[in-house]
Amino acid sequence: MLDNHDNRNLSDVFKELQEIQQSQAANNKKRPKKKTNARKNFAFHFPSNHSSSSSKNSDLKLSHIIVGCGILIVGLAVLFPKNTSFTQSYAKEENIEEISEYELNRHRLNIQSIISENADMGKVKEQITEERDVEFITEYQNNPTLPKSEEIIKQEGVLGKENVTAIKTFENGNFVEEIILSKEKLVDPISKIIDIGTSEFLAKHKVHIGDIMYFVNTANLKETPEETAKDVAEVKKSLDVKLLELPSEEWCKVSFDNIEGYIKTSNLTSASTTPNIVEKNRIQRILIKVNIDMELNRTSGLTLNDYKKMFTGLPNDKNKIFQDNYTAFYNAEKKYNINGIFLASIAIHESGWGTSQIANEKKNLFGYGSYDATPYESSFEFADYAEGIETVAKSLVKYYLNPSGTKIYDGELAAAWYYNGPTLQGVNTRYASDAEWHTKVFKYMETLYNRLQ
Repeated sequence: MLDNHDNRNLSDVFKELQEIQQSQAANNKKRPKKKTNARKNFAFHFPSNHSSSSSKNSDLKLSHIIVGCGILIVGLAVLFPKNTSFTQSYAKEENIEEISEYELNRHRLNIQSIISENADMGKVKEQITEERDVEFITEYQNNPTLPKSEEIIKQEGVLGKENVTAIKTFENGNFVEEIILSKEKLVDPISKIIDIGTSEFLAKHKVHIGDIMYFVNTANLKETPEETAKDVAEVKKSLDVKLLELPSEEWCKVSFDNIEGYIKTSNLTSASTTPNIVEKNRIQRILIKVNIDMELNRTSGLTLNDYKKMFTGLPNDKNKIFQDNYTAFYNAEKKYNINGIFLASIAIHESGWGTSQIANEKKNLFGYGSYDATPYESSFEFADYAEGIETVAKSLVKYYLNPSGTKIYDGELAAAWYYNGPTLQGVNTRYASDAEWHTKVFKYMETLYNRLQ
């Protein structure tokens, strides 16, 4: 027959332990309390009417049960330190100071704090591989053919390309840092090149290569940039030239009417440096075309103000006939496409500056219609000087200055009855019996033109 202790389960044992504990607590209330530092030993007494072998098996099972119960009690004490009656009873037997120190050092674990301190979940790292631009560099180089301090872009820069592998760190969604692991070049960048001007000559006159400049004084173009070089062409004062090259600050290469040569930079100026040089150049361009063989069936290029300047205050114009009629000569030029200075020079020559009888009495400054035998009688009479000027202009254009069939004024065609070329000498052939007539007329033309300077 088995011992009845063997039939108890763990719940029965635990219940029995509670009853023992309550009994001891009742006894402790009846007797005076004694201070002690030693813990009480609890013993379990069981009936002793078993055999020795049964007793050993019972003791072995009992020891297992006690150990298990001990482990259970300690676990309950840890999880429920203040709520179990066992802990309260046990605490009464312990040294109060030891228990206080033990309880003060026990703190509840803050899981959120531990996570925040040891694992920042807002920080993220990722590895990327992407194509990126490679910046180009900017190079500066001196250019002696540019005005000093002026910059021009000679070559635009072009970005290169490369593959980049990197680790990027983000914190709370914001980029923090990047660690480059590797780079693979795909396309090399092209440098940006900027030229910086160094020429003080160009800066002074505010010009560039290819601009128009003007001669300060009459001088000769040279074949090479040397004083002793061969002369190429003479260029008059105020005439314009095109700036081609600037081999040095002392010499430059220019083009004058398609003739190229070298001239010292000191003999050149610009419209910026000398504002009135443009007007002087215009006049000079007109004057260089004045010669005895110039074509007369075209306008002179002069303005009405030019005419006024040329005809006002002429020393030999005693009666101021030409001064008072400069507008008539200008209008005839524009209307009939004839050189008005040539027309006025014939009038001066034929009328003796407006002093002849025919000029005074018939308002005929040209002796138009006269014959050598009867000059006064055969000459035409006009209502005023302007009418005579216009009539002679039309006659010259239609019969002397243009080839037959040339379109002239009012839709008419040139008859060319006396045409021998559009020059002074060509007109002289059929217009005047004096073989030197053309040279005499040209002298008056020169006199008038020279009044422009």
